[in-house]
Amino acid sequence: MPMQWEKLARFLHVFRRLQWRVARPTTVGVRLLAVEKGKVLLVSHTYLDGWFLPGGGVQPGETLCDAVIREAAEEAGAGLQNLRLFGVYSNFSEGKSDHIIVFLCEDFSWRKLSSGEIESVDCFDLSGLPEGTSPGTRRRIAEYAAGEKAVAARW
Repeated sequence: MPMQWEKLARFLHVFRRLQWRVARPTTVGVRLLAVEKGKVLLVSHTYLDGWFLPGGGVQPGETLCDAVIREAAEEAGAGLQNLRLFGVYSNFSEGKSDHIIVFLCEDFSWRKLSSGEIESVDCFDLSGLPEGTSPGTRRRIAEYAAGEKAVAARW
């Protein structure tokens, strides 16, 4: 059964990307940069290859903070304390106008879980990210490590 779900999730992801190429929507999403004791929390999805910061789309009527708290709980079983805005980014590479708000949390708890969407969750050393970590994720972690903050930069 899990393999069927993974195939369906990948198909739906590809279909959604095709829709974006036609409709060119504007989307708003959130990501969580959760760092504690030199380690960063990352997730791998069943429908995408690689490792990413936890996050996703903001639902209608939902605040940005509520969205990142919900996504962190759903994707990483994470409980967050003392969220701060880290940066605001734009991504135009998938045929849409995607705006990503990244929150920083340096006080959190998490648990390993897997679901139909999430294949794996783990913490990695900032200087030893796993192979396949997405370029945008690597850039955000490098900004954090360098003490930088960005506003309205490209993802």
